[in-house]
Amino acid sequence: MAWQGNVAAMPVQMQMYYTGPSSQQGEVAEPVVNFLKWFYHFIEKREIYHVENMYEDGYYKISDFYFKDKTWPAPDVVQGIVEEKDEASIFMILYRELYYRHIYARLKPTLEHRFDSYANYCELFSYLLTAEEPVKIELPNKWLWDIIEEFVYQFQNFQQFKSKAGKINDEEKSMLRDDEDNVWKVTAVLNILLQLTEKCNINQQLIAMEKGEAITEEIAGEFGMKPIYTMTGFFSLVGLLRLYVLLGDYHMALSCIEHVQFKDKDMMALVPACQITANYYAGFAYLMIRKYGNTIQLYQHILGYMQRTKQFFQNRSFQADDINKKNEQMLALLAIASTFCPLRLDESVNIQIKEKQGDKVARIQHGDMAVYDDLFFSGCPKFLSPVVSENPTSPFGSSGPRGLQLQVFKAEVEQQRLIPTLRSFLKLYTSIPISKLAKFLDMHENEVRCCLMAFKHKKEVAKGDSTDQTTMDIDFYVDKNMVHISDTKIARHYGDYYVQQVLKLKESNKLILGAALTPVVPANTA
Repeated sequence: MAWQGNVAAMPVQMQMYYTGPSSQQGEVAEPVVNFLKWFYHFIEKREIYHVENMYEDGYYKISDFYFKDKTWPAPDVVQGIVEEKDEASIFMILYRELYYRHIYARLKPTLEHRFDSYANYCELFSYLLTAEEPVKIELPNKWLWDIIEEFVYQFQNFQQFKSKAGKINDEEKSMLRDDEDNVWKVTAVLNILLQLTEKCNINQQLIAMEKGEAITEEIAGEFGMKPIYTMTGFFSLVGLLRLYVLLGDYHMALSCIEHVQFKDKDMMALVPACQITANYYAGFAYLMIRKYGNTIQLYQHILGYMQRTKQFFQNRSFQADDINKKNEQMLALLAIASTFCPLRLDESVNIQIKEKQGDKVARIQHGDMAVYDDLFFSGCPKFLSPVVSENPTSPFGSSGPRGLQLQVFKAEVEQQRLIPTLRSFLKLYTSIPISKLAKFLDMHENEVRCCLMAFKHKKEVAKGDSTDQTTMDIDFYVDKNMVHISDTKIARHYGDYYVQQVLKLKESNKLILGAALTPVVPANTA
């Protein structure tokens, strides 16, 4: 349908494509037709600035306005609109990527949609990987990141779909059995991401950056000197990190980002959504291998960054929900990590934890171990099994891979169960006999020795690679039957608190000034 209302009521992003109420191509609205034609033109002419504006703003606004509960025009219709003769052209491949992504985001994809989307991704990546020389097309970094993120998401969604055997009808089961191309197979997805990283020698580039060396063709190769290959390869590293975490292989996940620097001026900072995703999954991987200091370090940094830039994401409604969810998940995981490895937290982050998870942290301090389950489920990702069994209760039990990861986590919680109590007693003394400590804990002296050894071991493991030397707020050593304690006082950083209060004062002033400037409309006394 063409736009029938007042043109001035249109969003600005659509007014620029509106030429008149009578010009129409089939059932596709005139602003959409013109948007597609200009999009095609800018992609073909490699005008990256205009492509970026149309992708990041126009595409999402038009989706909200015209296609909130329906699909974008079918690819064959769009091919006619832009007068593209080759359905395998790069524009048509990119349009199909947006077309299927919209279906996943707004509608319910059919099994055919899932198959076709996978085939289109294979076509897109083949276009990049099989080229004898670097392709000439240029795309914005945000779009390249969204392609990789959506590729991993659709794989995750497909595996979850297959695992729900009871909800798959007979026709879909038949299509899955007849699938000869192994659509969305885990090894195929991993292989594609690995090839994208190798095509541009991204790890060699990152090593050179660590050393402060200039990136030359000798290091990056012919393909690695082109931004589309370098950024796709870098984003693929983050995609591999996410995928391995979902599969429960945390050491392999962290090896993928071994050379990635988590800094505001690093490559991943070019796309904020990539930065947040990488920090979330890396922090979770560190949590599961018990390096709680690394988790705290990553989450403190990214949560502070998200708080500083929250206005940026609120202006983009399509990102706000995902960002808010990641914020909640990281706060839950940070609450776990900080109970296992007490470190000084930034004042702003500490306030967020108290607001969102304060009750649960208090219950943990009173010995309620069941709270860990709630925090873990609140913060963990949706795990996958590399092999989907026809029996939904096998091999992971009724709760699936998520339940298996919870069992691993609970085993660590059980080992940590007595450490908070032990720490609280040790903080009261500068030295204490093991026999006296055993009476306090109602344990045998040999069990207390084992507990002290476990405490010492967990303390070193929890620190991980964290640069904060104040890991744990207490240290001790055992000399025969006496425990000697050296209390490590953590200096308070009053500057953080002062800055926080200044920011609150500014927010209050804005509210007061806003209320003062609002005109008061007198009531109609007639």
